[in-house]
Amino acid sequence: MTELIERDSMQYDVVIVGAGPSGLSAAIRLKQLAAKAEREISICVVEKGSEVGAHILSGAVIDPRTLGELFPDWQALGAPLTRSVTEDKVLFLTENKAFKLPTTPSFNNLGNYIISLGQLCRWLAEQAENLGVEIYPGFAASEILYHADGSVKGIATGNMGVGKDGEPTGNFQPGMELWAQQTIFAEGCRGSLSKQIIKQFALDRDSQAQTYGIGIKEIWEVPAEQCQPGLVVHSTGWPLDSKTYGGSFIYHLDNNQVAVGFVVGLDYQNPYMSPFEEFQRFKTHPEIRKTFENGRRIAYGARALVEGGLQSLPKLSFKGGVLVGDAAGFLNMPRIKGIHTAMKSAMLAAEAVFPVLAEEAGENGAEAVAYNDLFKQSWLFEELHAARNIRPAFKWGLWPAIVYNGLEQYVFKGKTPWTISHHGSDHKSLKKASACQPINYPKPDNKLTFDRLSSVFLANVSHEENQPSHLKLANPDTMIKVNHREYASPETRYCPAGVYEIVQENGGPKLQINAQNCVHCKTCDIKDPTQNITWVCPEGGGGPNYGAM
Repeated sequence: MTELIERDSMQYDVVIVGAGPSGLSAAIRLKQLAAKAEREISICVVEKGSEVGAHILSGAVIDPRTLGELFPDWQALGAPLTRSVTEDKVLFLTENKAFKLPTTPSFNNLGNYIISLGQLCRWLAEQAENLGVEIYPGFAASEILYHADGSVKGIATGNMGVGKDGEPTGNFQPGMELWAQQTIFAEGCRGSLSKQIIKQFALDRDSQAQTYGIGIKEIWEVPAEQCQPGLVVHSTGWPLDSKTYGGSFIYHLDNNQVAVGFVVGLDYQNPYMSPFEEFQRFKTHPEIRKTFENGRRIAYGARALVEGGLQSLPKLSFKGGVLVGDAAGFLNMPRIKGIHTAMKSAMLAAEAVFPVLAEEAGENGAEAVAYNDLFKQSWLFEELHAARNIRPAFKWGLWPAIVYNGLEQYVFKGKTPWTISHHGSDHKSLKKASACQPINYPKPDNKLTFDRLSSVFLANVSHEENQPSHLKLANPDTMIKVNHREYASPETRYCPAGVYEIVQENGGPKLQINAQNCVHCKTCDIKDPTQNITWVCPEGGGGPNYGAM
């Protein structure tokens, strides 16, 4: 902008970035602790989605353990956990056949519930507001504010009504500075501000490189005879090769609906691979397609998920704030569950944050150092410690990993005296295109398989057209000189929303960025081989609106 815009400010005891399960659980637990201490504290939650739940996407099967700790009477309060799991199936797929595998402890879902995480978050938001928490959807936290001593002071929300040229338009509204004694970052996987915080305070200096996957999900309405409410199916194998980590989930809901998804580890090596196309191809398997034939696809979405587990957790606290949920990396990958772990991390954070809140806000941000210790003393640490070797074993390939994980779960039961290292950073795993074979994906039939643009339509994506691109290139030339020439432009394939496209201009290739298609999955920020792409928050309220996803 041509001139500095003055921003208003507001002071809270705690500001929370993100109204997902961890952010809302932290707010609720803080209010519960304050009520017990007969004390008033002010809490503000900002959420970049147009409404609570708009950007929330997960499988999702929830272990209700943490919800029961947060609200022992959650059933009486009407929590949206109504479809319990009735049966588990685990399949190994070849191109034409399916073989049923034993259900390992990590895939045992009896006692869990198939839910919409968006609906759970909306319910949690109601509980939080009933306790006096202020929640502001449609406001994107775009900047971290610091005290003079370097401790976190709070956040600023993004300016609204900025044109593509970076100048204010007639609809311009300046952002707001939200100051807090403690700022809780609950942005989810690869949060844009959490990423900055981890770097600023070197919170990952004693951790292994974080590793990620991309999860792509659809919801279908199917004929009644093809839906078995309560059935949970997972698969591994085809269409992925034995060197690529990933698999599927199929969750049978009520009302003749089925949720289906596919996860691909972002350490995959072939730049010609498209996780979206692998998902579409998966649905054509004879055993899978019988669930969806003559059905109707009604929703689509995609999201990166954090897979590193215990080895990749950063230090959780810093001066002025904490990291919770997937912003830190609390997903239990072997169970493919992160809701109960995210909520538990948030409750532990709240229990560490509350004692450091002074009656009057000081000049500098204190550090809730007890959070790290509370985590190590909790069942959450025990659960992640027992699961720590499952994901990294897949760097050896599918079959060695299956053998090892059988020993890990049935014999050692997570109590091995060693910890296996991860493969390294995902963006370094891509091979050059010259060393790989292109993959010929079949054209969509628009009945069972679809293209990306029609899929994005179902994600209800909306962005203000006249705004700067939220996908920043450190060096635009790199996208052709390196990505295109050496890696065959992998961003045109790993993006599940068709954001990146190679077009011809003046007789040569040019990268076109269709930022308006973005579903905020963050895959480009993770997988770009030169780390040339940075995802930043667009205007608040933009992006997908997932509804019941």
